[in-house]
Order: sequence, then C-alpha cells, then structure tokens
Amino acid sequence: MGLPWKLHGDGKTVSSTTIVAPDERLTWGRTIGLGVQHVVAMFGATFLVPLITGFPPATTLLFSGIGTILFLLITGNRLPSYLGSSFAFLAPIGAATKIGGIPLALSGIIVVGALLAVVGLVVHLAGAGWIDRLMPPVVSGAIVALIGFNLAPSARTNFAEAPVTALVTLAVIVLVTVLFKGLIGRLSIVIGVVVGYLVALAAGQVDLSRVADAKWFGLPDFHAPAFDPNQLAVYLAFIPVVLALVAENVGHVKGVGQLTGRDLTPLTGRALVADGVSTVIAGLGGGSATTTYGENIGVMAATRVFSTAAYWVAAIVAVLLGLSPKVGEVISSVPHGVLGGATTALYGLIGIIGIRIWVENRVDFAKPKNQLTAGIALIMGIADFTFDFGQASFGGIIVGTVAAIVVFHVMDLIGRARGTDESTPVASDQAHAATGGVPAEPRRD
Repeated sequence: MGLPWKLHGDGKTVSSTTIVAPDERLTWGRTIGLGVQHVVAMFGATFLVPLITGFPPATTLLFSGIGTILFLLITGNRLPSYLGSSFAFLAPIGAATKIGGIPLALSGIIVVGALLAVVGLVVHLAGAGWIDRLMPPVVSGAIVALIGFNLAPSARTNFAEAPVTALVTLAVIVLVTVLFKGLIGRLSIVIGVVVGYLVALAAGQVDLSRVADAKWFGLPDFHAPAFDPNQLAVYLAFIPVVLALVAENVGHVKGVGQLTGRDLTPLTGRALVADGVSTVIAGLGGGSATTTYGENIGVMAATRVFSTAAYWVAAIVAVLLGLSPKVGEVISSVPHGVLGGATTALYGLIGIIGIRIWVENRVDFAKPKNQLTAGIALIMGIADFTFDFGQASFGGIIVGTVAAIVVFHVMDLIGRARGTDESTPVASDQAHAATGGVPAEPRRD
C-alpha cells in the first residue's frame, strides 16, 4: 500500500487561490520543514503545562507525539491536528497533586480521557447536534472563561517569586505579539520565555546542575497512575474538563472545515475518540493530557498547507525530543519567575477565548438568561466557590460549570413554558475553545 498523499501541483508552490488539502503534500523537503514549524508552534504551550504541574516535560513531549500519531490514524488522515498539552486540566491536577501526588492526578486524567472517548462514540453514532443543545455558546463560553480566570491566583504566586524576571517575560510577550506578524508573532510565548530565561540565568535564578548530568538520548521518566476510590471529589473535579475538551474539538473540526472548504463534521466523533484515547495513554505513562491546538491552525491558515503529512513529521520530531532527557531537564530548569510572566498572559488568554466564543456567536446579553448564566458561572469560578458535602469538596471550576448548565437550561425551560423568553438558537459554529490548545498570541485565524 502506498503513501496516502498525492503531490500538490509541482510540489513546490501553493498559489493564492488554492490550498494543500489534507490528502495532499508538497515535496518531502518542504513537508519536513512545515512539520518542524508545527513543532515550534506547539512547543511553547506544551512544555509550560508540565512545568506548572510538575510532570516530566520529556514524557509530555513523547506522549504528545504519540497522541498526534493516534489522532491521525483514528481520523483516517483526513483531519490535520497536533495534540499538545491541555491547560484545562491545570486546576484539578493541582488539587489532586496536593492530595495524592502525581499518581492520583494521572488517574483523574485517565477518567477524563475515557469519558471523552465515550462521548466521541456517542457523537459518532448519534451526531453532534445534542452537544450544541447542551452547551450553547453562552454556556461553553462561560465554562472556558472561568477555567482560565480560576487559575489567576497561580499566576500571581509564580509572578511574586521573581517580579522583575516575570515582568520582563510578560513585556516581551506583549511586544513580540504587537511588533511581528505571521509565525514570529505566534511564537510570542516561546520568545518571551526564552528572554525571561536568559534574564533569570543572569540573575542566578536557574539551576543547571541536572542538565549537565542528563543524557542526550534515553527514555524519559514514567509515572504510573494510582486510583483511589476514597477520592470521589477529586475525580468529580475533573469532570468539567470533558465539556471544555468537547467544545474545543468540535470547534477544531469546524474551523479546519471552514478553512479547507470541506465538510469535516462527520469526523467529529472520531476526533473526540482520538483525543480521549490519547489522553488515557498519556495518563497511563505520566504525560500531560492532550488536546487539539489552535497554534497549529494558525500555522495552517498562514501557510495554506493542511497536509496531514506535515503532522506526521511533527509527531515524529516530538517523539524524538521526548527521548532526550537533556531536553527535558533544560525545560524543567525554567524558574518560577518566568512561569509567572508567561502564565499571566496564558491564563488571561484562556479566559478571553471564552469571551471570544460569545462574540463570534453573537450571544445576546440583553437576555436575562444569558446575563445570569455567564455572570453566576464566572463569579463562582473566579472566586473559587467551594461546597463541601461530607468528605467531598467541589471547587470553583466544577461549581461554575454546573451552574452555567443548570441556570441556562432552567431559565430557558421556564421562560419558554411561560412565553416570557424565546429559545436560544443553536450556534452554527462553535468557536475554538483552546484551553489545552492555548494560543501563543491573541488568535488571528
């Protein structure tokens, strides 16, 4: 059986009126270059997640590459996507790690991955319409926004570790974003971290002792999950992440479909299953949970190359990077001050992506049900409302998520029954919620 891609034109150029479709490719030299470009685009956000959570960075890179390969296989090479680290898991991972360490957090990741795969199977069999009805834009936007804003205290804590370094990192991110267009502008987070790292290095804030001792090639650190039936509240805290991942994957499928001029909706179920399986496998080995990445959509929009061949190259490069303990130790040496500057921007962007869902879907905030749905959910998420039931404790993300869904549907049902409010139309296009695929800049795609 031959390779699944046919050569696009002469394999060297892309005209202004055409695109390189998922089942096409350029010459292999150009395809490899594009694949490396995708690695660079995803790298900044992907390596920040293990730094924040304490997971091994090399292991995360390895499983992001493996996850991308699985995604391409499960979607039949028809849906270009890179699966990088998801930011939507940060809050529940932080809570789980404090209680039972990384093994307990990994078990929570596996639970989410398994549920996402089940949702994918349901969508594949029954269609995706019920998702839009369960989570109309006002609900999905609120869930994504509160996840980002709920993480604000973590950014503040890291920022306070080294305010000058954090401020320099944040300033560089802002300046690169506004001064440059194209790929450089999209790499503002990476560039900001590199500059902040150099400042921290000059200030003696970086410990390089483990970098020198690490091997160039070898297996990364693996961690096994540990399920604890007595920690039901911990697992429940992970559940809202499923909703964010569903919204993100649906948005990714529709976004790529619009850019390529193809109806990719029938692949939605496969995409959800693929992301769920990838997340489960990452959790089994100690890697960060995965999700489709907005940064890479931006690269495709800029280059007009949607070939899945480039993603195979990107996945293989990520696997090779994951097999270098030295690369992992370099990433691990990034100090808290740099993280403080980077996460101040990143967490804010997650929140703004939720708001962007409202804007792009023209959510009518003149309607009281939309006002209260978003307002109540955001306050509960930002203030980290916590409810205790016996030994179970539910934090702001799960409380806010439940509130968004319940408030909207109760008000919508009563309003329609009494004739005081019209039903909210289902969104024709679910905006890309990149909580795991956090953009390296305000999205331009």
